[in-house]
Amino acid sequence: MTSPTKAEGSGSAVALDPELEATSEVAKGEQKLEGRSPGQLMWQRFKRDRTGMVCAAVVIFFFVAALAAPLLTKLSGTDPYTLYGQDPTYADKPILDEFGLPLGYFGGVSGSHWFGVEPQYGRDLFAMLMYGMRTSLFMALGVTVLLMVTGIFVGLVGGYFGGKVDYWLGRATDFFLSFPSQLFFIAFMPVVTAFFVDPQEETPTYFRALAILIVLWVLGWMGMSRLVRSTVLSLREREFVEAAKVAGASPWRIVRKEILPNIVSPILVQFTYQLPSTILTIAFLSFAGVGFVEPTPDWGRLFAAGAQYTEQDPAFMFFPGVALVIFILAFNLLGDSVRDAFDPKSGR
Repeated sequence: MTSPTKAEGSGSAVALDPELEATSEVAKGEQKLEGRSPGQLMWQRFKRDRTGMVCAAVVIFFFVAALAAPLLTKLSGTDPYTLYGQDPTYADKPILDEFGLPLGYFGGVSGSHWFGVEPQYGRDLFAMLMYGMRTSLFMALGVTVLLMVTGIFVGLVGGYFGGKVDYWLGRATDFFLSFPSQLFFIAFMPVVTAFFVDPQEETPTYFRALAILIVLWVLGWMGMSRLVRSTVLSLREREFVEAAKVAGASPWRIVRKEILPNIVSPILVQFTYQLPSTILTIAFLSFAGVGFVEPTPDWGRLFAAGAQYTEQDPAFMFFPGVALVIFILAFNLLGDSVRDAFDPKSGR
């Protein structure tokens, strides 16, 4: 019979000991483990979310289509400005009847006009939608970036420094929040353009775009500012921030190295919700007649025109409406997926 001492010292006994064997495997595995940043962990969780990946593909598709609008309309052989129903050049290919309604099925869908044509004028709906998406998406992207940058800056300054700085920035935020946004958009847009353009002259499109950007920027940054401020207020008392102060780090370094990386998650999530909201606001301004006007293609202008043609040609609203619903839905679901990727405890 083998003694316990010999059994413990023998090689076969060591190999059969499950605890020692597990410890050996862990030690070997530790050599292969590699550290992953929070961004890498977020990306791995996001890739496992099929809904998020599909929605991201849809959103990218819309932006690519908007960016490639000139190429796509060149392939279709149309443009958003030509009145195909009234231009004598196209008299040999009539697309409107004597009442100004599109010939053919579903609003005049054909090989020449992929989404049909506009009643009364005969403009190509596919070209109008592509250029309208381009106007709305990139206009909203510019406005949203300005809102985010302004809100992050104000929230960081007020939340980190506190005291009188936070008090006066908070009062300024409350002042801008007191304006009724939708009504003020409608009332303020003509005032902005009247300051710089003679009422008897037509307002240039670039100036309308600039006026929309300024109005939405001035009246839209407050929500982001309050979100960042509340997050910074909780972070500035944390141990790692206090340790950086004791180490002699400057306020700029503390904000840049310690605080900003910890507020990336709420900023990205808020961005995914803010962009579709801005698109709807720009469309609302154009629908109300104080945003983009004819002949500039815009999502809101398409809905305004569709409201006039509802009884004559209900199909005119189909493609712009479906495109807007798909984009807004995809972007909102993308926001949920991004939030879940940053915070796995909130997984659906």
